[in-house]
Amino acid sequence: MVINHDTLRLLRFPFSFLLMPIFLLAFSQELHPDLGKSLLSFLIFHLLVYPASNGYNSYVDRDETSIGGLEHPPLPTRELFYVSILFDLAASLIAFFLVGSLFAFCILMYIAASRAYSSRQIRLKKYPLLGFLTVVFFQGAFTYFTVTTAISSNQISFNAQTLFILLACSFQIAGAYPLTQIYQHQQDLKDGVVTLSYKLGYKGTFLFTALMFLLCNVFYFFYFEMAGRSFNFFILQMFFLPMIIYFFWWFQKVLKNESNASFKNTMRMNWIAAACMNTCFIILYFLNHTSF
Repeated sequence: MVINHDTLRLLRFPFSFLLMPIFLLAFSQELHPDLGKSLLSFLIFHLLVYPASNGYNSYVDRDETSIGGLEHPPLPTRELFYVSILFDLAASLIAFFLVGSLFAFCILMYIAASRAYSSRQIRLKKYPLLGFLTVVFFQGAFTYFTVTTAISSNQISFNAQTLFILLACSFQIAGAYPLTQIYQHQQDLKDGVVTLSYKLGYKGTFLFTALMFLLCNVFYFFYFEMAGRSFNFFILQMFFLPMIIYFFWWFQKVLKNESNASFKNTMRMNWIAAACMNTCFIILYFLNHTSF
């Protein structure tokens, strides 16, 4: 099967890099990960589930202006819809037969939430709070839980320590997500979508993001303290620093001129954050699995 170039672009494979931190966090915190299933689950998420979600969203929305990862997206064709369905089917079957039934069920739940978020029939994204909570839960705590079910031989224990890391994941997404909407206010309104970022306004979006990341950091602190890995929290702060510097630089630019809440600046924030978090969690993995 040869996939059209425009369809490939709308699947936005590079965008999976921006969604990688939660997976790498879960992988880094598992003391005895199954490396084979870890690789399979990574490929399922980042080469099948996320691109399919991107493709379906583009097919439904038919964006004519910038979207995450593409400044000038091509118009989707019917092929994009079929490819997204094929990717979802492949992800579900591989998950079930090669990873595990619980992981496969979670993948199906994630796909269903993603479709409900975008589809014209349900369209959760048009509701500012409900759409926000859907993304925060499924891309945050639920993804962490799903990855853990795949890579661990033990069942996840729902104790205070687990609660803190799940909250940290969701608040991390809660901080990042409104910023991804900040340049799309008018485009979303034309499509009948009222985002949380639009409701908050430009200044409110930045202040809300700062609060969410502060809470995220608090939950990370409690988690690492309970896990006996205080040094990991210190390392995390080092990698948060470039994000914080850019965030406040961008904030003051937007306060001076709201046109700076642009696609270019948004994507720069996203890439900086993803690069910092992905690198941090890879380092934490080696720290947690290397004896000195």
